[in-house]
Amino acid sequence: MIDLEGQVAVVTGAGGGLGRAHAKLLGQRGARIVVNDLGEAGAAAVADEINEAGGQARAFAGSVTDAALMQAMIDETKAQWGRVDILVNNAGVLRDKTFAKMDLDDFRHVVDVHLMGAVNCTKAVWETMRAQNYGRIVMTTSSSGLFGNFGQSNYGAAKLALVGLMQTLALEGRKYGIHVNCLAPTAATQMMEGILPAEQLELLRPELVSPAVLALASQDAPTRTVLCAGAGGFETANITLTRGVFIPGDPPSAEMILERWSQISDRAGEMVPAQGSEQGRVELAKAGYVAAETSDA
Repeated sequence: MIDLEGQVAVVTGAGGGLGRAHAKLLGQRGARIVVNDLGEAGAAAVADEINEAGGQARAFAGSVTDAALMQAMIDETKAQWGRVDILVNNAGVLRDKTFAKMDLDDFRHVVDVHLMGAVNCTKAVWETMRAQNYGRIVMTTSSSGLFGNFGQSNYGAAKLALVGLMQTLALEGRKYGIHVNCLAPTAATQMMEGILPAEQLELLRPELVSPAVLALASQDAPTRTVLCAGAGGFETANITLTRGVFIPGDPPSAEMILERWSQISDRAGEMVPAQGSEQGRVELAKAGYVAAETSDA
């Protein structure tokens, strides 16, 4: 059984929906919870729920886009409870429109909340986790970023950027015991209203997603994983590299690229590179310069 007794967890955007469900479940498993939300009333209400159920929680209201405020939240948490073990970057917002009709301010706002908000909170806890040689960080990505969704260019861009952030932080945090993962949830929240019909939303309760967060926040959590969750289903998503082909020439022929497209895009035997530089080693290996070191998917 996953026991978080003695640990401290910060959950952003926890005044309702997924964040509330995440915070309550982590609290039920013994973690002391910092409930962050833009609205003070929502954060306080969830903290009260956790405390009334026998847990320990405190509310901290404020926008994740304010880096100084997020640092203050972590400083206050450490002053009161001495450590921070878990960060769940859940805060989010939607400004859906087709790209042709979207105002750039709406694009920036969504990127600021989802991407820079996660950066601000992660930066605030990073040195603490390095010093204590332990940390669990969950970024909230989305199928909109992984696979695209009509009318969500801003949201999709921010959400896939979080996968890139996770990939690198997982590599940098590994030797310090910091595991960094992404969660791609499907749940009925305020952001989903109007996107899916009511009968489908009823089947997508946030409480069915939160066990994925508990798993990613646990001592036995993987690292550098994208875990998809919704309605009781769980899958992992991967960014892969096909085996591809070598095309001679200096430079190679663009026409030959198109001619051999079926081979280039053939997913049989595709790989999950250990890190970004492995793409270069794979391509040099095709040219006969180095031996490729890759891990199969």
